[in-house]
Amino acid sequence: MNPDAHTLWRAPRWALAALLACLGMLGPFSIDTYLPAFTGIAESIGATPVEMQQTLSAYLFGFALMNLFHGALSDSFGRRPVVLGGIALFTLASAGCALSQHIGALVFFRAVQGMSAGAGIVVSRAVIRDMFPPADAQKVMSQVTIYFGIAPAVAPMVGGFLFVHVGWHSIFWFLTAIGIALWIGNWRLLPETLHETHRQPFNVANLLRGYWELGASPRFLMLALASGIPFNGMFLYVLSAPVFLGEHLHMEPGQFFWFFTLTIAGIMGGAWFSGRLAGRIKPQHQIRHGFLIMLLVSLVNVALNLLFTPQPWWALIPIAVFAFGWALMVPVVTLLVLDLAPERRGMASSLQACIGSLANGFVAGVISPLVMHSTVGLAVASLLMMSIGIFAWIWVKPRVT
Repeated sequence: MNPDAHTLWRAPRWALAALLACLGMLGPFSIDTYLPAFTGIAESIGATPVEMQQTLSAYLFGFALMNLFHGALSDSFGRRPVVLGGIALFTLASAGCALSQHIGALVFFRAVQGMSAGAGIVVSRAVIRDMFPPADAQKVMSQVTIYFGIAPAVAPMVGGFLFVHVGWHSIFWFLTAIGIALWIGNWRLLPETLHETHRQPFNVANLLRGYWELGASPRFLMLALASGIPFNGMFLYVLSAPVFLGEHLHMEPGQFFWFFTLTIAGIMGGAWFSGRLAGRIKPQHQIRHGFLIMLLVSLVNVALNLLFTPQPWWALIPIAVFAFGWALMVPVVTLLVLDLAPERRGMASSLQACIGSLANGFVAGVISPLVMHSTVGLAVASLLMMSIGIFAWIWVKPRVT
């Protein structure tokens, strides 16, 4: 923790959480805003559904690749320069997407969007731990998740409106405008939270040593799996939304907001409850409660899809409950990850996000296309990915208590 933290931010704690949540919203906005326009973009530029799916994969793999470096760079050069540089590149890439006339250009600029959007998400976690002790950090992390949850609930509605009334190019011009506003806001408000005495030397040997120490740590890897892989249990449905909602549930694009609203309500509810529990129960108990909720609702989801033809009125509820369980436990696991390497919190946040993003990219490019045409397949795949997180936590729990 920065010893001067009390002098760096004198506004209310929720205001810093809101600022950091705005950084985190770049990721979901970049994904969810253009999903309602998937088919329209494909028709406009002559792309196949598989090629359009690669615009998601390119974004996610770009996100994962650069996540290896955002946090490590912030450990050496400071949090603020990395955040401002990432937002600037994201803004330029969004304009590139808006100007794209063929699928190759769109895939390229989506990859650049992914490479830059992670800067704010990764570094904001380190900023929280720079500024607050563990219990307060959990509360702020939960507040960030609550505010962050608003973005993906609003994004598909905004994207659908822009697509219908203005055209798909306007979606990416909208993201460009968000980038400009975020850069100005963070340039004026975000303090440098990395203390001078905590800066890491920037050289290849030091970086490689840090990556090796974290990458070779079974505790770190299992905690990263416990936080990142279960997320894909619900993210799979987001990636498959055009097919899941349109073909299986027979919902119109204008009705997609119900899915996103319920899922994000689950995330916000779980995050709010996580903050309320901070300091009141043991972190390990809170993590256990989150996994138990996800396990039970995943089993119910599989059973319902095996027994009944899916209907919107019940098929969306298990996903929202799953999101609640995930948001209940993930702030705690994230702080455990950061505290494994207190001198390299930026790098730890980078590697954690990289592992999760690689999993996201694999799910987007491989798993989702394989199972999206079956509601049973979606439910089983969601259960299996959540189970990886459970087994990882069972292994690591005795080693972090």
